[in-house]
Amino acid sequence: MGSEVNYNELAQTVGVNKTTVQNYIDILEKGYIVFRLNSFSRNLRNEIKQTRKIYFLDNGIRNMIIGNFNPLELRVDKGALWENFLVSERLKQNNYKDSYSKMFFWRNRQQQEIDFVEERAGEVIAYEFKWNKKKVKFPEKFITTYNAKAHSIDRSNFRDFVKIENS
Repeated sequence: MGSEVNYNELAQTVGVNKTTVQNYIDILEKGYIVFRLNSFSRNLRNEIKQTRKIYFLDNGIRNMIIGNFNPLELRVDKGALWENFLVSERLKQNNYKDSYSKMFFWRNRQQQEIDFVEERAGEVIAYEFKWNKKKVKFPEKFITTYNAKAHSIDRSNFRDFVKIENS
């Protein structure tokens, strides 16, 4: 959930070929169970290209699969749940309001990462998601290269993030 997916590795783990894994994920996506987020790249040499993250459209489905409905304060995966919730709600709001934007994540070879990148009307906006309110340091190279705005989203301001205004 919200992790980069290596189809070859996943195929080897479950004992099927890569095409079968891709077909199963396609079926899950068409059934509105999961969705994929591509990596943001403009072909800079140090950016990771052609990778994807997979998210659930509903955290409850993921919790049911792993059999964990414990309260958040007892969960070790609350950061991943939080990220999945925010990305999936943003996708739903974009679709509901017919608000066109391209959605990505970003990572480079130095392991710097941005949780969520949105490109809308030629503008690039970087988002970091934190369950606890922490100071976030965005990769300077990304911000300057793409002239990107940067926002940290936590429990105090997430409502503004999931309510998208039509532009």
